[in-house]
Amino acid sequence: MPRRVSVERLRLDKWLWAARFYKTRSLAQQAIAAGHVRLAGDRVKAAQEVKPRDEILLRKGDVQWEVVVVALSERRGPADEAQKLYEETAASRAERERRMDLRRWGAEPARALKGRPTKRDRRLLENLPVADAHSPEDDEA
Repeated sequence: MPRRVSVERLRLDKWLWAARFYKTRSLAQQAIAAGHVRLAGDRVKAAQEVKPRDEILLRKGDVQWEVVVVALSERRGPADEAQKLYEETAASRAERERRMDLRRWGAEPARALKGRPTKRDRRLLENLPVADAHSPEDDEA
């Protein structure tokens, strides 16, 4: 169970770090500054304080999370403790799972690439003219 903080508010970057959305507080601060994290739909600064029942929207790559703060913790604990600090909305979870399925069942990116050249391709490549660095014409002049 996460250690609950006696204070009712905590810095946003510290909470994101404790909830394991970002590996370091510095990465959390960079994401907040870049506008990837919104509190109640508004852009905020890293020092903005969060409290339970606040809604946070965050983007990491093409994945978007919409979570509600359930608890505060000053320390970064194990993943199962971190998941108890927030509750993801049903709509966010459904959209995230839909995007994961699309990515999983999408086309293989390397399918369009050909493998080894065929015998015909190799012969065509061998017949291409090649400019030699040292040509026999240079010796005659």
